[in-house]
Amino acid sequence: MNKTDLVNNISAKSGMTKKDVEAVLNNFLGEITTALSSGDKVQLIGFGTFETRKRSGRTGRNPQTGNTITIPESKVPAFKAGNKLKDAVK
Repeated sequence: MNKTDLVNNISAKSGMTKKDVEAVLNNFLGEITTALSSGDKVQLIGFGTFETRKRSGRTGRNPQTGNTITIPESKVPAFKAGNKLKDAVK
């Protein structure tokens, strides 16, 4: 399912227009992005938790040249599924 399918499904089930659903979805995703970029955690009880995790630096290899490179540490977004979501997928 892609974003368009999601908007269409929510619109059909809620009776809202596709334009309104897309605006709500974009705002929802924007708020999650803003929270994660400021270091906050977004917890949706029963669904899951969005957070950032620190990925440590490491040594890698350039596949084109074979040279060894140093990959710096970075912050990456992560999602941990909640119990209700896990049970629904089983």
